[in-house]
Amino acid sequence: MVIDPKKLEEIANKVVDSIPPGVKQMAEGVDAKVKQALQHQLSRLDFVSREEFDVQTSVLQRTREKLITLEARLDELEKAKSISSAETNDTKVLESKDNA
Repeated sequence: MVIDPKKLEEIANKVVDSIPPGVKQMAEGVDAKVKQALQHQLSRLDFVSREEFDVQTSVLQRTREKLITLEARLDELEKAKSISSAETNDTKVLESKDNA
């Protein structure tokens, strides 16, 4: 999973900024360790990037559009079949009356 580096940097900076100045001086490389810890914890979560979310949303939209088109086509075919069946039945009824 890829985490947006800018977001990670922003979160790490907020954590580092909340540390009192005296502690900051004592802890050399705190920001790097905070970033590393955040990256590790966030990678354990089941997140997707915004880009992947947008791609999947687009795929879903196209799939819905295709489904709507296919449902409409199926309705047309079913109507045509029922009309054809009704005409065939009418023809058979007329033929049986003529033969009688």
